[in-house]
Amino acid sequence: MPNLIISRKISLIGGKSPKLAAELGVHPVELESCDLALFLVSANDGIVSADLEKWRHARDLYIPSLVIICDLGNSEIDFEDMTAIASKMLDPVVTPYLVLHDDEGAPAALINLVTLDVVDYSGAVKESRAADPEHIELVAEFRDEYLEQIEGAGADSFAAGLLFPALPWVEGTRIGLDQIEEYLSQIPIVS
Repeated sequence: MPNLIISRKISLIGGKSPKLAAELGVHPVELESCDLALFLVSANDGIVSADLEKWRHARDLYIPSLVIICDLGNSEIDFEDMTAIASKMLDPVVTPYLVLHDDEGAPAALINLVTLDVVDYSGAVKESRAADPEHIELVAEFRDEYLEQIEGAGADSFAAGLLFPALPWVEGTRIGLDQIEEYLSQIPIVS
């Protein structure tokens, strides 16, 4: 069976694009010929004007797009703050996952806002578990907002290029990669 990610034509836009392409094992294509666009937004550097122009072009073409927030391990700005900035500069984004941090403040896990499962990347092996009650309480408002956005947008809105999930990616870890791959699998392969 062919690798479904590699079979898709993916455009990566942003400074860390070559690194993410390598971690995903994809060979990027030009925006005009892609099935999906990944827009990398640095928590350190923000969004550059050239990437804004490419975002507008992707919207004109109704290309399904993910906003990938990177540089989270070494920034004063966290994932939630950066998604708010992306929502103002690009289009409103949705956050299906939130980042949980370890005791030193480094990104260590993601919480799925639909299932309330935690995927912990802090050990040698990725571990999934139900969220602790305090995590559920902390993300309750984010979860309500996300579920409302998804319900209002419709089931196929991402694939139609109308809904823009923002996902974290922590370079050198699996944080975000599994979630990006999950969204990539939602895009039909066009031959």
